[in-house]
Amino acid sequence: MLRTPLPDGLRFAFGTLTVFPVRVTRWDRDAARGGMLCAPLAGLAVGAAAAAAGLLLLSLGAGSLLAAVATAAVPAVLTRGLHLDGLADTADGLGSGKPAEDALRIMKQSDIGPFGVLALVFVLLAQVAALAQAYDGSWARGALAAVVSATAARLALTLAARAGVPAARPEGLGAAVAAVVPAGGALAVTAAVTAAAAAAGAGSGPYDAVRAALSVLCAVAVAELLLRHCVRRFGGVTGDVFGGVAETAATTALVVLVLG
Repeated sequence: MLRTPLPDGLRFAFGTLTVFPVRVTRWDRDAARGGMLCAPLAGLAVGAAAAAAGLLLLSLGAGSLLAAVATAAVPAVLTRGLHLDGLADTADGLGSGKPAEDALRIMKQSDIGPFGVLALVFVLLAQVAALAQAYDGSWARGALAAVVSATAARLALTLAARAGVPAARPEGLGAAVAAVVPAGGALAVTAAVTAAAAAAGAGSGPYDAVRAALSVLCAVAVAELLLRHCVRRFGGVTGDVFGGVAETAATTALVVLVLG
């Protein structure tokens, strides 16, 4: 049960997951629990800003590709690139083939290795390509893709912070939020986000409603596969793993949204 007042949870979510000027007043486990349960709301705000950037460019006469680049860039800016950095570090750790302790040390290094570069290139290409295809369909589908993917990315963080998923290190953001979310709460938030995505997609017809809901479910399923692999390899989660999980979920959601 959430014992933290909702404003504290919202402040934690927006203050740690975005660059919005929100002051985090509590850093205890209850605040972290509330924050991770509210993470999809931070994603909703990020996605809305990303959609606004893409729609602005379209209204000024830009093509779908440029609008897609702007839409993909906004979440990176609003998270200081931390999720992309986490994706790259996670890819380097996994790709190293080293034991957990050595892999974690590689992930803490400031440079990005070849696996990280490849992960960033292919993920960003996939995101931009999918967004461009969505904007080619209509401005509404492009905006929907931006909002749903960003929200699904933060939903993956809620699930990654659920009870039973340990931290790989005793310090850092990963340790601060690891295992803070009750399993029941994580499932409830997943159901709420999936229903909201379906409702948003329904504006374009029943097929888009189903596809939007399916994109959320596929996003968290693929993110869960990565999460479990990281827990096996590293012994738990880190802040980098959270970033990698978020970017994986966002990319999966975008791809599913433009299939069919």
